[in-house]
Amino acid sequence: MEKQNIKIKYLDHSGFFVETAKNLLLFDYYQGQAERLVKESPKNVFIFSSHSHPDHFNPVILEWQKERPDIRYIFSHEISVSTRFKNINYLAPYESLAIADLKIKAYNSTDLGVAFLVRVEGTVVFHAGDLNRWYWYDDTPEGRRTAERDFINEIEKIKGQKIDLAFFPVDPRLREHYSGGAEYFIRELVPRFFVPMHFAEPESTGRFIEKMKGSSTRILAFSEEGQEIII
Repeated sequence: MEKQNIKIKYLDHSGFFVETAKNLLLFDYYQGQAERLVKESPKNVFIFSSHSHPDHFNPVILEWQKERPDIRYIFSHEISVSTRFKNINYLAPYESLAIADLKIKAYNSTDLGVAFLVRVEGTVVFHAGDLNRWYWYDDTPEGRRTAERDFINEIEKIKGQKIDLAFFPVDPRLREHYSGGAEYFIRELVPRFFVPMHFAEPESTGRFIEKMKGSSTRILAFSEEGQEIII
């Protein structure tokens, strides 16, 4: 990670801005105050959507290009929009894309869509989308075993990538397993900074920080929309 100030702004759920010296990246916009910054930023704007679930993809982002036609979109392959725009790039798992000064690789999700690994100005950003070690109590034992195996196999594919900043689910709906995927991700991939996402109650991030206080990875906690952290 090159020495630079990177601004992270939390929107809601799994939605974040990542702002570097030259580029503004928006991941998984669902709701929150984003439109004005996208339209007024003097930087290159890239909007990522990891999959089509409505809490990760809001079609309103396509309206913003009416005033900001230079926006470039990077979507999961399974997202469908009514009109084909030339500035939308679709990625399936393990496909790569070089666009402007970004280098992007998609990984598979353990739910729907993809996760993104983005190299931008000397920094590597990973946004997991719905990639996680899901543990649903209403699933069958075999289903839970399959979910765990798929998750571990996917992390193996990501190993070897040096990650500076990771966004990854810490979901209290999984009860005592709420942070199982995040702990495994940190242990195996050792990102420099880790941002919990996909939570409804900020209290879950506090518990997670306490649990991971011995880790070399720095946990960045966001508790309200619009909150910003500079790294």
